[in-house]
Amino acid sequence: MIARALPASSPTSPTARHRPVPFTAVDIRDRLWSERQRVVLECTVPFLYDQCEKIGMLEALDVTTPPGPLAFPYRNDGTSTSVMYWDSDIAKWIETASYTLAMHANPELDARIDAVIARITKAQQADGYFNSFFQRREPSRQWTNLRDWHELYCAGHLIEAAVAHAQATGKDTLLNAMRRYADHIGRRFGTGPDQKRGYCGHEEIELALVKLYRLTDERRYLDLARYFIDERGRQPHYFDIEARERGQDPANYWHRTYEYSQSHLPVREQDRVVGHAVRAMYLYSAMADLAAELDDASLLQTCRRLWSDLTGKRLYVTGGLGPSAGNEGFTTDYDLPNETAYAETCASVGLVFWAHRMALLEGDACYADVMEQALYNGALSGISLDGERFFYENPLASRGDHHRWVWHRCPCCPPNIARLIASLGSYVYSVAPGEAAVHLYVEGRGRMEVDGTSLTLTQTTRYPWDGAIAISVDPQEAADFALRLRIPGWCRCAELTVNGQTIDLSRVTERGYARVERRWQSGDHVRLTLGMPVDRVYAHPDVRANQGRVALRRGPLVFCLEATDNPAPLHRLALPRVAEIACQFAPDLLGGVTTLTGRAIAMQATEDRLYSAQPWGSEGVPFKAVPYHVWGHRAPGEMLVWLPEI
Repeated sequence: MIARALPASSPTSPTARHRPVPFTAVDIRDRLWSERQRVVLECTVPFLYDQCEKIGMLEALDVTTPPGPLAFPYRNDGTSTSVMYWDSDIAKWIETASYTLAMHANPELDARIDAVIARITKAQQADGYFNSFFQRREPSRQWTNLRDWHELYCAGHLIEAAVAHAQATGKDTLLNAMRRYADHIGRRFGTGPDQKRGYCGHEEIELALVKLYRLTDERRYLDLARYFIDERGRQPHYFDIEARERGQDPANYWHRTYEYSQSHLPVREQDRVVGHAVRAMYLYSAMADLAAELDDASLLQTCRRLWSDLTGKRLYVTGGLGPSAGNEGFTTDYDLPNETAYAETCASVGLVFWAHRMALLEGDACYADVMEQALYNGALSGISLDGERFFYENPLASRGDHHRWVWHRCPCCPPNIARLIASLGSYVYSVAPGEAAVHLYVEGRGRMEVDGTSLTLTQTTRYPWDGAIAISVDPQEAADFALRLRIPGWCRCAELTVNGQTIDLSRVTERGYARVERRWQSGDHVRLTLGMPVDRVYAHPDVRANQGRVALRRGPLVFCLEATDNPAPLHRLALPRVAEIACQFAPDLLGGVTTLTGRAIAMQATEDRLYSAQPWGSEGVPFKAVPYHVWGHRAPGEMLVWLPEI
């Protein structure tokens, strides 16, 4: 297992629910993440803007201009074009750029964001509606195909961008515009006699409305989010109703099943993770939000059922999810192929969202373990070291024909992984009455408040390359509270000291967190040492693709072999069960990474024939593995996560 299973005995409601320390109060100075954030700021944000301008996204915001030819035509069945989703990509750019402004003042970028926002507010209708595609190209078809056309999805991303921009800059122009849009949506959708009882085919609006509620404290946004969650999957099915209103037969739905959008059943009746993976993660994130805000035990229990199904039967060792390109999502239990794995970058980003919310809601490290698993592996692999090339799919094996691309007709992943990296600070710490928690080990500083006392936590660490973590605890004045430190599920040996005094972890560890309660004063220091040996990971016997195979992991990182580092074709290699594996930090390789080395067995073709009556020959060869998230940056060639073991 790469992370703990969900304990069957976990209570349905924790004693103290945590809230995250906002990204504006966290400074990251970590070798890995500081560099990634720098690249997002200096390279990815301007690159994404240039692409939006080049492809026509920004020009499309001028809804008074007659539309030219579609940059990407309608699908063969005429149901959709990726141009319909452009507002969401612009919104994610605004969100990402806003996060970077909170880290580094940049007047030029600030002005550029304001200029894009001005184009949006100028185009917004008097009634609050805004969607550049439908206003410009299909004004008569607004709100007529929620199943396929992503209007509410785009609205959700715009709302998230508005919240992030307001938090980062203190400005409210976009926020006020999106509040008007949210109010328009609230008038159009609901259970009233003149309202549509609909919801979006691609979930996103739900979690965005909760964010808007938390910023504004306006209850109507929370109630609207609850409506969208509770209405989903009810009979008569809304997507059937609107299809008939369009003069179409619902049976001719291009995807054939409403499992695709998790609307096959009311959400509280669902117990299997199905359909499109990104949609599922966004839905479950919103469900966790509502469970927390409304103290909704039913939604929480549903989240726990779905979590167990995902982590027990459907999750790649990298934190990737969704094996199938056909539905960009899930298939059957234990179906986890390697070379054909879809594992969309956005899906791993969405899993980080859901896992983080569940960790705050339940206070159990099993969720934060998976958050870390997806963050360091399945999500981070989606962006290149230079911040300008991207993976949509993240397979666990390649014959050398899978490469990062510069742009895509559906460019949802680039701004999604960029906004996650830029906002990473909000995932590190949290607070609750009487306690502060550390979920991720990242060098830097977090400022927070516990029971009215200002507190600064300063981490010094080389994590994930090393398991030594030093934390300086500096309350504004001496105060009694608990500090919770996650002991990762992959760690079998950990040591903890406070001011040099050893703490017995067996006595203080609760639900995967070491909870140290005492009177803290400025200058107190904590040292946590996490044993970080190289681990062999084995898949469940029902994962057919990986029987007889092993994956290598050290700390939170999953490793892979690339052809450029190894003397034999990867598909011929096998790892002896007793082979020793060494680790070494290589500061000049791929930005500075730990590598794993050892001896493998390479099968040899000793005869020029397809089959032989005798076993083929073999020889011992050296092998090298690198972290999965940095693969694909050098000479094209094979890549492999799961090796045969002999």
